[in-house]
Amino acid sequence: MAAFSGLIRVMEKAARKAGGRLRRDFGEVEHLQVSRKGPSDFVSKADQVAERILWDELKVARPGWGFLLEEGGTIEGDPDQPRWIIDPLDGTSNFLHGIPHFAISIAVQEPKLGGGWGDVVAGMVYQPITDETFWAEKSRGAWLQDARLRVSGRRSLAEALVATGTPYQGHGDFVEWSKIFAALGPNVAGIRRFGAASLDLAWLAAGRYDGFWESDLSPWDTAAGCLLVREAGGFVTDYRGRSQPVCDKQIIAGNDPLHSRLHKLIAETLKDR
Repeated sequence: MAAFSGLIRVMEKAARKAGGRLRRDFGEVEHLQVSRKGPSDFVSKADQVAERILWDELKVARPGWGFLLEEGGTIEGDPDQPRWIIDPLDGTSNFLHGIPHFAISIAVQEPKLGGGWGDVVAGMVYQPITDETFWAEKSRGAWLQDARLRVSGRRSLAEALVATGTPYQGHGDFVEWSKIFAALGPNVAGIRRFGAASLDLAWLAAGRYDGFWESDLSPWDTAAGCLLVREAGGFVTDYRGRSQPVCDKQIIAGNDPLHSRLHKLIAETLKDR
C-alpha cells in the first residue's frame, strides 16, 4: 500500500471538492447555463465553477505555483516553481448529455533549467460518479486508491481492446483517423471511444484497455494520464515514437509489445503524409 504524499493529498482534496460540485450539477444537468465556446465545444457553468474550486484550493496549498487551465489559460507563477495543468471537466459533452463518464484531471509539471517545462512528476484523474482516484508520482508507481496499477500483459493485437478519440465537428483530422482506423480495426479485438481522454489513459494504466491512440488533444487532456501509464509500466510516445513529458498533439500508449506494434502500424499507415 502506498501512503499519499503531501502533494497527492492536496490534489485529492481539491479534486474531491470540485467533484462533489460536479456530481450535484450532473443531477440537474437540464438546468445548467450553457454557452457555445466553438463548434460542438461546449462550456458549462459547472465546468467554470469546478475550475474555480480547483484554482482556489491549489493556490492556497502552493502559493507560488503557476497554472495551465483549460478554461482560464495560463496563469504565471514563480518561474522556479512547478505549475498545475488542469482540466476541471474532461468529457464535457458526456456531462451535458447526461452520460456519467467524465473526470477531473490534475498534473504537476516541473520547470526546466534555462526555461520551459520538463517532466510531469505527479498526476491524478478523479471520476466523480464512480468515486475512483487514479494517481501517480514519478518513480512511485501508479495507483487506484491504494491498489497498485499495472498495464495489461496482453501481447497480441488480436487480443487487444484499444481506445481512441474520433474527430468531430471542427476538431481532428478525419482523413488521418480514417486511415489508422482502417489499418488497425481488422487486427484488434475491439476499438472504443468513450469521450474522455484522461479516463482512457487511466483505464489503460489499470489494464482495462490495452492500447490507445489519438491526435489533436491538449496538455490538460493527457498530462496526468501520460504519467499514469508510464508509472504503470507502459509507454507513451507520439506517432514518430518520440517520448515527451506530455504527448498531446499525437499520442500512442500501451504496454511494451503492443505499443511497438501500434507504433509500427500507425507509422506505416501515415508514411506518405
